Amino acid sequence: MAKKLLIIGGVAGGATAAARARRVDEDAEVVVLERGPYVSYANCGLPYFIGRDIEKRSKLLLQTPEGFDARYRVDVRLHTEAIEIDLAGKRVLARGPAGEAWVPYDALVLAQGGTPILPPLPGADARHVFKLWTVPDMDRIDGFITDTKPRTAIVVGGGFIGLEMAEAFRHRGIETTVVEMMPTVMSLMDREFGTLVERELEANGVRVLTGTGVVSVSADDAATREVVLSDGRRLPADLVLFSVGVRPELALAKRAGLEIGPSGGLVVDEHLRTSDPHVFAAGDMVEVVQKISGRHVRVPLAGPANRQGRIAASNALGQQLRYGGALGTSVVKIFEATAAMTGLSERAARDAGFPVGVAVIHKDHHAGYYPGGRELALKLVYDRTTSRLLGAQAFGHGGVDKRIDVLATALHGEMTLDDLAELDLAYAPPYSSANDPVNLAAFVGQNDVSGFSPLMTPAELRFALGGATPPVVLDVRTRAEHAAGHVKAALHVPVDELRDGLDALPRGRTIAVYCKGGFRGHLAVRVLKGHGFADVVNVTGGYTSIATEPGIELVHP
Repeated sequence: MAKKLLIIGGVAGGATAAARARRVDEDAEVVVLERGPYVSYANCGLPYFIGRDIEKRSKLLLQTPEGFDARYRVDVRLHTEAIEIDLAGKRVLARGPAGEAWVPYDALVLAQGGTPILPPLPGADARHVFKLWTVPDMDRIDGFITDTKPRTAIVVGGGFIGLEMAEAFRHRGIETTVVEMMPTVMSLMDREFGTLVERELEANGVRVLTGTGVVSVSADDAATREVVLSDGRRLPADLVLFSVGVRPELALAKRAGLEIGPSGGLVVDEHLRTSDPHVFAAGDMVEVVQKISGRHVRVPLAGPANRQGRIAASNALGQQLRYGGALGTSVVKIFEATAAMTGLSERAARDAGFPVGVAVIHKDHHAGYYPGGRELALKLVYDRTTSRLLGAQAFGHGGVDKRIDVLATALHGEMTLDDLAELDLAYAPPYSSANDPVNLAAFVGQNDVSGFSPLMTPAELRFALGGATPPVVLDVRTRAEHAAGHVKAALHVPVDELRDGLDALPRGRTIAVYCKGGFRGHLAVRVLKGHGFADVVNVTGGYTSIATEPGIELVHP
């Protein structure tokens, strides 16, 4: 008899599971229950339609029930909600347009995703308050903008969707403010990258307020539409979008008694099987292994969800594919800039107990002599004992996604700094330098691990400056650079004059050297070590990174 595969959820992981199921088993009976009005749509593209980067709404609708039936012979039932799982009887009670009915299965795949969190604040149910997760959500926001022409918008939350929507609102001519409770936006990334993102937002007319939240929103009948912040400020708000996180959709699984893990996601094994042997799961609702730390986490991203859907359907139909976990590789467009990361941030690596090393470079994304080069900030996080790469982050206006994809591949292969230093990456002046930024960052890390040119992060410098015996800070930039801004009380000796100025430097104390981005600091470290200065470190990322670290006092003209 044909095997009955039932899939609950028809977007991302669920749609992928349905298509994969037919490729695995031509005879299987495949049914998809989707409580919404659409199946297999591009939810990651929703902000770009609102901002009119994507002009045709139809481009987001990737498949229809009729299309699924024609191509895959999959029975897609829209407006149909699963309300109960009978694990013992292997059936699901579904409520659809024709009423309630039990749907039998031999294997079940749960791909219900998540639900945006809408805080229970006064005014959160007003007509000008929105979330963005589905096509109907998008339609409501787009219709509201078209019909009411709001002048001001408040985006609550500075994560992926929040930043994409801030850009979309600006493209629609709306004065936009992002309100983020954390110290910086993009809080998954380390602080300095959040600061770089904030600067890009503000350069494009988006106001950013961090370290504060929204406590109330004006009601529909209020004379003036505004939000009240936790610090007491009031901001005009013709439109409010909440993007403060996603809660996994677990009500059905919990009622069925399926096991929930410590991260708050549905527990699955390496084959994406739940605590019931006939039930598999994929996407935002499951918890998976973080490949670097080994911890069980939730990774609500489209890439992992689609790959998990493919594996879950395959295994539900008798195959034995393995899901090895996720790195959390992600990327976001901020106007003309890009921010991306993979693996563990510095903060996450320290929390996981690794002996963390950090190498930061600021380098043109292609050869400096070729026109159009833009500065790329690239950060490697590594194990100082083994030199194994733990994570990476990047920000810039060109070449960001290329480098992060290379480093994601390196993480998957458990590569070390030595491996990265030897990577043979594509080079021509319009695309890179003879030594790619990935190679250069690896060189910096190698020099740190070997002691050839030890590194100190800006945060470590801030901590050391507050200690009983603070380091001597040495600025080796040019006179013009120093005059434009420097660390308070820093000694200043340009690197090209350093050999003639050694007598001005104290011996027997730590000397923390910095330049603009790190390279001249490295040269200075080697000069000082060559002249008997034993305790010398280079502040990784130089003044460019120091300027993003709060608590270090800077002097400006």
